Amino acid sequence: MSGLKSLKKRRRVQVIGIAGACVAAILAALWFLPDDSFQYFRSPSEVVAAPPAPNERFRIGGLVEAGTLVRGQGQEITFSVTDGGASINVAYSGILPDLFDEGQGMVAQGNYINGRFEAVEILAKHDETYMPKEVLDALKEQGTYVAPDGTAVTN
Repeated sequence: MSGLKSLKKRRRVQVIGIAGACVAAILAALWFLPDDSFQYFRSPSEVVAAPPAPNERFRIGGLVEAGTLVRGQGQEITFSVTDGGASINVAYSGILPDLFDEGQGMVAQGNYINGRFEAVEILAKHDETYMPKEVLDALKEQGTYVAPDGTAVTN
């Protein structure tokens, strides 16, 4: 019987050792990932308060400000995104999602260069009432969120 207990103890130590090695390998892989592998969400107020470096890719979200959507040559589009506290000019070249419109929530991915957000991707919404959680939280913080039923909502 003592040989069986020794075998169980040895197996337990082996399993714990292998699990520890796997955790260490995952942490090492995350440590050596390039900085642009992680994209952070920022509201327009956060971008104005602390402008990121031009080479930092991040996501910005809010409402497309009414009256700012301008379609240029080809697929060039400019507009402003706001969270009620600040507005950021956005430039994008590409095809917009079908539900993209003024006054609607949006999330864009890109870089903030010379006071303008250069978007490389505009993320689509699921339907007219959907708003990404990050955008919803930022609008609630500013006190400008209005629920789909027309009632003002704050945190």
